[in-house]
Amino acid sequence: MQRRSLILACAGLPLLARAHHGWSSFDQGRPIYLEGRATNVRWQNPHAELDLEVREGLRLPADLASRAVPAQSAAVDGKSILSRAQLPTRKDKVWDIELAPLTRMEAWKVQPIKNGDTVAVVGFTFQEEKGDPVLRVEYLFVGGRTYGLRSSPA
Repeated sequence: MQRRSLILACAGLPLLARAHHGWSSFDQGRPIYLEGRATNVRWQNPHAELDLEVREGLRLPADLASRAVPAQSAAVDGKSILSRAQLPTRKDKVWDIELAPLTRMEAWKVQPIKNGDTVAVVGFTFQEEKGDPVLRVEYLFVGGRTYGLRSSPA
């Protein structure tokens, strides 16, 4: 019985690995801006996630590069990231959005996002936008506030 349990546990490891990506999988040289409606919100560890139904006619906000960015405990050049942000070249209507671990979301005092909330994000997707439409969030814009999710507040 123990052997069967071990085999079944090992069989699930590839699924867990796919569900949690390291930073090296993402193209950090090309920040992407997305905005839309949150659906299928999963407020859980290893990190909060949601599906984002991308707004029709998505455009970069005129003020994006000049938005104030909060100080973080890690060295992050937020102004540079926002000024380099661009729209994705792919046209997926729904993206999987990976936020931060719940402990970090709580440190930033981010209120749990609800299905139907309007959310904007700047983050990183896979190299050359290959694979699934997944975005790992660097900056979250929700409820009139900006949150830096790379690290804890400074």
